[in-house]
Amino acid sequence: MSDEQRKGERAESATSARPDKPTSTAHSAGRDATPRDLFPLPGLVAISLYLLLLSVVIIVGAVGGHYPKLFLILPVFLLAASGGLLMLFRWAWAMALAAVVLLSGYHLWLFAHLRLAPSIIQGLLNLVFFLYLIRPEVREKLR
Repeated sequence: MSDEQRKGERAESATSARPDKPTSTAHSAGRDATPRDLFPLPGLVAISLYLLLLSVVIIVGAVGGHYPKLFLILPVFLLAASGGLLMLFRWAWAMALAAVVLLSGYHLWLFAHLRLAPSIIQGLLNLVFFLYLIRPEVREKLR
């Protein structure tokens, strides 16, 4: 047999050796799933954790007497938005979007009038969260 005939046989055997069924992926096998498969939008996880942290701070502040007791209404909505955002609900996206826009405006206003340095950091962080939430890739994955 010549080298050309061997190459031809190898090419034929390579094309005929393909299985009819595709190999199992991480989604179908249920194991070896990468973190990217588990959390397709890691920014939503970060925003949910931020909203959760914010609600805990408000609860601790209201219980400690630093905030009025009326502020205990806010963590209910922040917790709902945080949990719903992890489950990719559109209503939770709207609540989170409203929360970060209002917080961003409030903190930037504080910086503009009182020159509080932490306010500019919080305002810009909320602005980054807002810009992430309005991306088309994020909106397409919501249900």
